[in-house]
Amino acid sequence: MPVRALLVLCCATLLAACGSDRPKTEAAPATAPAATVRKAQPLGPLPAYQRELSGTLTEIPAGADVELALLVIDERDRPQQLLASSTLTGTGQALPYQLRFNPEAFPAGARVELRGRASRSGQLIMHLPPVRILQAQTQATGPLRFEAVP
Repeated sequence: MPVRALLVLCCATLLAACGSDRPKTEAAPATAPAATVRKAQPLGPLPAYQRELSGTLTEIPAGADVELALLVIDERDRPQQLLASSTLTGTGQALPYQLRFNPEAFPAGARVELRGRASRSGQLIMHLPPVRILQAQTQATGPLRFEAVP
């Protein structure tokens, strides 16, 4: 066997040995859940300088990742500014939400909407039809229904 071929074979073997995973010293607990569920953390009392949108989201499948955003929208239906956002995980039941924002950042005369989407494994599965927010004050939107994406 030529010396070059033997040298290349030795280098490849050495790289393969160095690149392999080391055995794990700690065993993972057998009772760990397959997926971690994020629970909404209580936000505490509402500070005087903030306002809040609250309500419930309906028909969200368990395990779905839900993103809510309060956005300033231009005349061409494009988001221009993010005022607030929140991420939740669906439970299969009505999902309460709280979205806090600064009323001073709320532009006068501009169109502001609450938008939402739900995804599972990175794929969009549902969306919230835009909800128009007219005033920069604390308000309850009531139950909001997500719709399946075609």
